[in-house]
Amino acid sequence: MGLVRKSAKGCVSWSLVFVIAVVLVAAAVTTFLYHSHKHSQHKKKKSPPVTNPAQYAKALQLSLAFLDIQKSGKLPKNNPIPWRGDSGLSDGRDVGLDLSGGMYDAGDHIKFSLPMAFTATLLSWTVLEYGAQMNAAQQLVVAKENIRWITDYLMKAHPSSGDMYMQVGDPATDHACWERAEDMDMARPAYKLNSSAPGSDVAGEVAAALASASLVFRKDNSSYSDLLLKHAKEVFSFANTSRGVYSMSVPADQMYYNSSGYGDELLWAASWLFYATQNENYLNFVTGHDGEAFAKWGEAPAWLSWDNKLAGVQVLLARLQLLQPQQGSNEMTEGLHSYHSTADQLMCALLPDSPTATDSRTAGGLIWVDEWNSIQHAVNSALLALMYSDYLFTIQSGRLTCSDQTFTSQDLRNFAISQADYIMGNNPMGMSYLVGYGSNSNYPKFVHHRGASIPMDSTIYKCKQGFMWLSSVNPNPNVATGGLVGGPFKNDSFSDYRNNSMQNEPTTYNSAAMAGLMAGLSFGSQITIHSWT
Repeated sequence: MGLVRKSAKGCVSWSLVFVIAVVLVAAAVTTFLYHSHKHSQHKKKKSPPVTNPAQYAKALQLSLAFLDIQKSGKLPKNNPIPWRGDSGLSDGRDVGLDLSGGMYDAGDHIKFSLPMAFTATLLSWTVLEYGAQMNAAQQLVVAKENIRWITDYLMKAHPSSGDMYMQVGDPATDHACWERAEDMDMARPAYKLNSSAPGSDVAGEVAAALASASLVFRKDNSSYSDLLLKHAKEVFSFANTSRGVYSMSVPADQMYYNSSGYGDELLWAASWLFYATQNENYLNFVTGHDGEAFAKWGEAPAWLSWDNKLAGVQVLLARLQLLQPQQGSNEMTEGLHSYHSTADQLMCALLPDSPTATDSRTAGGLIWVDEWNSIQHAVNSALLALMYSDYLFTIQSGRLTCSDQTFTSQDLRNFAISQADYIMGNNPMGMSYLVGYGSNSNYPKFVHHRGASIPMDSTIYKCKQGFMWLSSVNPNPNVATGGLVGGPFKNDSFSDYRNNSMQNEPTTYNSAAMAGLMAGLSFGSQITIHSWT
């Protein structure tokens, strides 16, 4: 993660943002001559559209490979990443627990439960909707292994009903070093949430991750599924009872993952818990007082991100109305209808030819909301649109009315394809933002990632020594395969510069969403969605 990580809706340290902006501009100028030969051939000519199921299946495999790169702890014997080894084996020792495992979120070595759990939730949703497609691409087992790698850690980090460890690693200490994860020797404190230091946003996302994963493992490992669900219920109860924003309890994180609120995560978790339990109390939660307080019905578009889950809640509950209409109280029925209608508004905003289309997109056609990791909103929006397309296709008569115009499920799929193809190279820069996809000349080579930038040799580059590799003018010696970097600015431009964490840092949640998008497109046509229960 770069020095400053901006929330999708929250606050930032603007003075630091300004400093970083100046640094990036200077960096872009000083490195222009070095990189221009790489980019000039692409500035006026896009790569051809992908729209090829085999290529989407390949990109699915790549996206999941990045999650292997990000693993912490004792790696499995079949670890497919030759330049990664065991790391963080002492995590949790300061609090008398084994908190090894989990994943590093991005290019650094902190384990943040909020983005880590979001990664697992996205990947579980993908397996539930597109498991058959993942299986056809021989990636279903890989996806489940990555989900479990995260959920095993999240359960270890929940040692009792009222306590949850939400982070390992101090941001300031971690960012003062540039070294391989395997060589870390700095103190890595564990941070705990409880009733005195609440974090409903983190706990809500963890509950969503565990509940969604319980559905993934229900058929082939019922005992593990039951354990996941037990923890999910307890964590949700903790999140709901001890309400508060985690970054107020842990101020050090406000410069990295500054949460803008917890209401969306409570709704997100309750929605997944309803699917996992079929307990109507969770539906009452999302359609009752808390729905009225947090759902922002009728306000669209919301942008799905690690910080804001409202768009995900809308689509998840619209799925329920479309595929499994519920009978209940008037309040429940009206609330579900509100989620459904707001999801429709979101889809209308995404469609470029809709009369209510959002103008939050680049001239090249990419959904663009924020300069920090801009691509997450595009890939997440595409994934939601693809799923919604398949929901409408499943009910056969599904149409989408946007003001006075009607659109089909195929229109939504075409939008998802447009975002996928842009990400994979059909853009004004001719740049594939998925590392490892495309020809060797058109994906980022200077990715902001410590392990990728430092050679795997007999030398141990300690904390400060490793900064020589951050400033190296040579491409990374290791490829961060499957990393989906932050992406372009609003003018479709991009600088492949290692210290450009705003644009050139990959994250696990980017790659998880990309895996979902690729899985859904790999079949080549719309599919019929089936019940999870």
